[in-house]
Parts: sequence; structure tokens; C-alpha cells
Amino acid sequence: MRYPSIYVTANRCKTFRIRYLTTNVMNCDSFSLTLGICGASGALVAHTLIEQFLTYSNGHLEVIFTEAAKQVWQYELATSLPDPSERLSLHAISDLTDVLASGSTPSNGMIVAPCSLATLAKIANGIADNLLTRAADVTIKERRPLILVPRETPLSAIHLRNMLALAELGVCIAPPMLTLYTRPSTIQQMTAEFTAHLLALVGIKVPRTQWGV
Repeated sequence: MRYPSIYVTANRCKTFRIRYLTTNVMNCDSFSLTLGICGASGALVAHTLIEQFLTYSNGHLEVIFTEAAKQVWQYELATSLPDPSERLSLHAISDLTDVLASGSTPSNGMIVAPCSLATLAKIANGIADNLLTRAADVTIKERRPLILVPRETPLSAIHLRNMLALAELGVCIAPPMLTLYTRPSTIQQMTAEFTAHLLALVGIKVPRTQWGV
């Protein structure tokens, strides 16, 4: 049995059409991106990504911190967590009733940066035991872009198998590789090049070095 198309008006979005088993969320008037932040080392990646998103897009950022991520953020950056604003919302990791836990909530994709290998393993095996892993699970089932930034080395066969399973589902695995060809003079410059690449993968243009240009 097929159901007729219906029209829904959602917050921050123009009227968009929902068809049977197909949701078009890419015609939102305001870009919406979910950012998951895990307790792996690399808080600077998340911090820089947030700054670039707010600077170079007009969209809304939905941020989910794990409890370990909050500790690492304060330890590595020696600064407080970002404040909620009109364009940035903070979501409790334990709240599985949050709007991000539902595929009916419009979204243009999700980035998990940094992504711990424990969280990556949960996502690879469909374990949605908190809001971050549930949001990632929703992103996969709704066929939206999902980018994971695993911060670990060396990688075991277990890690690689989990990454392969996700890659075969269309998930982008993007480790924070060093951009040495740009001749960076600071860690901040190197990080900014990497996060600009991440945002480019979801359609947000951030100035960055282009090879051969």
C-alpha cells in the first residue's frame, strides 16, 4: 500500500515534501548540521570546526558532547564549552527523547569529530545507547551524510573492520591526517585546513589551500 504525499512545515525550513519511505531534507532554507564530539584527543578539531561553521555558513549547528568529551575539551583547550545561541544548540547525551533521535527531524548530515573508536564500534554495530550514537544511527538509516573522524593510532584489525563496515554503508571515514604540503607553521593552521575539508564534504565552502592553485 502506498500513502499519498503530505506537506509539512518545519522550524527553520520551507515547506518540504515527505513521500512514502523517502524524506527530502536537503531543501531546508537554513542548513542544519549535527556535530558529535567524543572523548578522544583532538578537541581542537571540534573547536575549529564550530568556529568555521558559524563563520562561513548561515546554518544551525546541533552539538552533542559525551561526558568524556567535556573533560577533554577543558583539559586540551583550557576553555569553557561553547555557549548556546540562535545558531548553536547543545543537546544532552542522555536524552533519547531529543529531536535528534528521530529521522523526522530535518538535517543535512552529521560529523563526529573527534570520534572515539568505542563510539565508532557502537555506530558500526547499530548500538544506539545514547543521543550521539542514536543520531548517527538515524543519519545512516535516513541516507544522510555521516562523517567520522577517528582519532587513534595505531589501528587494530578490530578498528579497521568496523571502519570498513561503515564505509560499505556509505559513511565517510576521515582521520585527521597532517596537511604538510601546505607548509603550516602552527597546529591551528593544520587543523583549520583539515576541518575546512570536513565542511566541504557536507557542502560548506571554507577558504583552504588548493593543490596546484
